[in-house]
Amino acid sequence: MNIATIVLVYVVIWWMVFFAALPIGVRSQHESEEGVVEGTEPGAPSNPNLLKKALYTTLIAAVLTTGYYFLVDSGVISFRAPR
Repeated sequence: MNIATIVLVYVVIWWMVFFAALPIGVRSQHESEEGVVEGTEPGAPSNPNLLKKALYTTLIAAVLTTGYYFLVDSGVISFRAPR
């Protein structure tokens, strides 16, 4: 498996995990104690914690990509046509 494939798999896994993590722990402005900021949507998140989610996503994507690499390298998963 070449480096371009590994990078592509990592990027795809990263975005999938990131989009799955976005709604976790988010409270809208009308649910928070601070209240709604004037001129914003009441359903907008008060603190989405994007940096924290991006860091967790990076670690999870690295682990999943490493697992994928070893599964493909060992031959457990093969995308080649049988001969």
